[in-house]
Amino acid sequence: MDTSSREHDLVIYGATGFVGRLIAAYVAEHAPAGMRVGLAGRSTSRLEAVRSQLPAAAHGWALIEADSEDADSIAALAANTRVLFTTVGPYAKHGLPVIEGCARAGTHYADLAGEVSFIREAIDRYDALARTTGARIVHSCGYDSVPSDLAVLLLHQAAEADGAGGLAEVQLVARARAGISGGTLESMRGQLDAMRSSTALRSLVADPYALSPDRTREPTTPQPPDAGPVRRSADGTWTAPFIMASFNTRIVRRSNALQDWAYGRALQYGEVMGVAPGPAGAVLARALTFGLRAFTGAMAFPPTRKVLDRFLPAPGAGPSISMQREGWFHSQVTARTEDGRRYQAIAAGPGDPGYAATAVMAGETALALALDADRLPTAKGSLTPATALGSVLIERLRAAGHTYQVTKLA
Repeated sequence: MDTSSREHDLVIYGATGFVGRLIAAYVAEHAPAGMRVGLAGRSTSRLEAVRSQLPAAAHGWALIEADSEDADSIAALAANTRVLFTTVGPYAKHGLPVIEGCARAGTHYADLAGEVSFIREAIDRYDALARTTGARIVHSCGYDSVPSDLAVLLLHQAAEADGAGGLAEVQLVARARAGISGGTLESMRGQLDAMRSSTALRSLVADPYALSPDRTREPTTPQPPDAGPVRRSADGTWTAPFIMASFNTRIVRRSNALQDWAYGRALQYGEVMGVAPGPAGAVLARALTFGLRAFTGAMAFPPTRKVLDRFLPAPGAGPSISMQREGWFHSQVTARTEDGRRYQAIAAGPGDPGYAATAVMAGETALALALDADRLPTAKGSLTPATALGSVLIERLRAAGHTYQVTKLA
C-alpha cells in the first residue's frame, strides 16, 4: 500500500506518558530536518505542554487527539501517518485497536510491549491482514527485547559466515543498573490478574514457543527454564533468574521461526541475571532469587499488592533524570554452534535500560521504519526487531552510542 502522500511521516502515540516524553525528546534531537512528526494522545492541552518542553525542532510538530477507546479516532490517526509508535499501555487493555488501525491502513507500527498474551492475540487477529496491506507490526522495541533479539541475530550472522552450522546452546547473562516506572508495574499487574483467572493464559505464558508463527512446526528441543536455580558460571560469576527471561526468550524464538528456523532447529536459548563472583555473589544471587519470587507472588495476590502499591511508582511516574543518566545495561550472550565453535556477542549501552536506553532503541526503531524502508528486510506482518529491522537497527544503535559486537571464541 502506498503511504507516501500521508500527512505525517511518524506519529508518537502516548507522547504525554513517562516513556512517550523520552522518546519524543530523542526523536526531536535526531530526526532530520523536514521530517513530519506528530504527537498523539487523549488531551491536546497535555500534548501542547509536552511539545513546549521539547527541543526547538519539535515546536512545529502536529498535535493529534486520539483515544484507543474511540475506533474512529484511531483509524484516522493510522490513516494519516506512515509510521506509528505507541507507548500507550497496558497494551492488553489499549493496544489491539491501534494495531487493527495500522494493519488496515498499511501503516508501520511499533511498540514497547512486554506482554506475551497481548502479542499472541495481536498475531492471531492481525498478522494476516498486515501482510496483505504491507504493514510491519513490530513489537518489543525497547529493553524488552532489542538487546536479546539483535545479539542473537549477530551470533547467527557470524556463525553463518563461518559455515559453523546452526546455533545450539545460547545463553544471555544480563547486568544492569535500572529503575522502574508505574507504567511497567501496571502492565505487570494486568498480566498477573489475567493469568490468575485463566488456566489457558497460564499455559500460554508458560509455553516456550508461545509466540511461534506455527506451533505445530516447532522443534521438540528442550528449552532452559525461565526461572532456574542459582548457578555459578564458567567464569566464576553467580547467576540468578532474570525477570525478563520469560518474555525475551519468546521473542528470540519467534525471530528464529519467522526466518524458517535459520538460527537452527536445535537452538536452546535462555537468559539469566549476572550477579557477582565469589561467596558474596552466591549469597546475593540467592537473596535476589528469593526477592524476585516474593515480589512476584505479592504482586499476584491482591491484599499484599495493595500494601506494595503504597511504595511503588504510580502510572506516569518513573526514575529521576539523574537515575536515568546513571543507569546502564550490559548483555553478554555466548553461543555454541552445532559443530562446536563458540562465539560471544555483547549488547550494551548507557542510561537506565527501561527508560533512557529504551528511548534510544525506540527512537531509532521509529526513525528506521520511517526513513530506511528501502534497506529493511522485506518481511511484513507481525514481526520482531530482528526480523523487521535487523542490521539496519544495529547500525543505527551503534551510531547512537550503543555497543553491538560479536567475537569468535574458539
